Amino acid sequence: MTATQTVRPYESYVYAYPHKTAYRPLAGQPGGRPALRELWAGERKDALSLYLHIPFCEVRCGFCNLFTRIGAPDELTSRYLDALERQAVAVRDALGDGEPVRFAAAAFGGGTPTFLTAGELERLCDIAEKRMGADLRSVPLSVETSPSTATADRLTVLAERGATRISIGVQSFVEAEARAAVRPQRPADVERALDRIRDTSVPLLNIDLIYGIEGQTERTWRTSLDAALRWRPEELYLYPLYVRPLTGLGRLSAGQADAAWDEQRLRLYRAGRDHLLAHGYEQVSMRMFRRADAPRTDGPDDYACQTDGMIGLGCGARSYTSRLHYSFDYAVRMGEVRGIIDAYTATEDFSRAEVGRYTDGQEARRRHLLQSVLQARGMDVEGYRERFGSSPYVDFAEELARFEERGWLDPQAPAEGLLRLSPEGLAYSDALGPELFSPAVRAAMATYELK
Repeated sequence: MTATQTVRPYESYVYAYPHKTAYRPLAGQPGGRPALRELWAGERKDALSLYLHIPFCEVRCGFCNLFTRIGAPDELTSRYLDALERQAVAVRDALGDGEPVRFAAAAFGGGTPTFLTAGELERLCDIAEKRMGADLRSVPLSVETSPSTATADRLTVLAERGATRISIGVQSFVEAEARAAVRPQRPADVERALDRIRDTSVPLLNIDLIYGIEGQTERTWRTSLDAALRWRPEELYLYPLYVRPLTGLGRLSAGQADAAWDEQRLRLYRAGRDHLLAHGYEQVSMRMFRRADAPRTDGPDDYACQTDGMIGLGCGARSYTSRLHYSFDYAVRMGEVRGIIDAYTATEDFSRAEVGRYTDGQEARRRHLLQSVLQARGMDVEGYRERFGSSPYVDFAEELARFEERGWLDPQAPAEGLLRLSPEGLAYSDALGPELFSPAVRAAMATYELK
């Protein structure tokens, strides 16, 4: 048995660091709730990212632990957009007028942004443009959708307002697998939604698929992959299934991964990776694959990789300055989510940060390493030295030695000036990433109370 085989490959999906469960209410910390104007005063504002979160879905999938609720009664979407606009005004004021403010990328996520009506999507775009000053037609704009909400009128609005990427969560084209993941949908509806997306002028289509579903085999996994390839998506995200606490699947099972399930997911990951590579796709990260001839944008290579200079608006959205990552409260349980959304829609003063975590220099090093090394291209070692004045091989000597022993590092990369994962290291991204968390972040996550 090798060192790698003793490690569980699926610990946690690392898409941001520090993890949201390490955040705490800022009111009880030294200095209390900081004013946004003070937080952003010393930050670069010439290449900001803008994220707007819409926390509504028609149904909640069995694997989902995102901040979202089912439905929006009593004109809740209108009240939510009212609050989003108030927040946008406050945040734009906090950015100040002393230097130019420019957004280099934008995204609408959730939840399901296209839960909103076409008219409400127009208003969402207006908030981004007229209140925040983002020129949506001149920057990459990614929008998430679902098969049931990808209607022609909504897609037309998004295309006309500058969307460059539509990401649709399909998860499986096999109806029995979709049901097993508590994802009610019919293949015919999925196909019609994909046709409508392809009928727009939006240049990039991403399709999300999940492997590790109960009953899924290499044959049925290939069925979903081949079905997705019929639309020649510019991008495909292949996600391993996780069963998390408080989710639908978590309530139906013990939620404990076993060796057989780990092996199933690894086998399906490798089969999916090899299938896409053989069909003209490049691997960008463990999850992301991009068609080699797809048009490129100026946006990030991996839309899950969030950087400093991110401004998030809405419940479930996080903002990142160089010294504080902040957001609103987070929950999974539906009653808690509803309470947080109701409190948000009643808020008038958005001038201060509510919940977050301060990051020091060492945490910034960890964040940079995580964001870089989990990408297939790897990290530029000289760029790390220029930014931090040190070497990653010194700062993370113990961790990198352990990764090298397990065969997770590419031995050819140093000759190119890179720190890069091997194919095996990429396969174990969800084990490698959490091993780079600091003891302080681990301790905070361990004491977080799920709700």
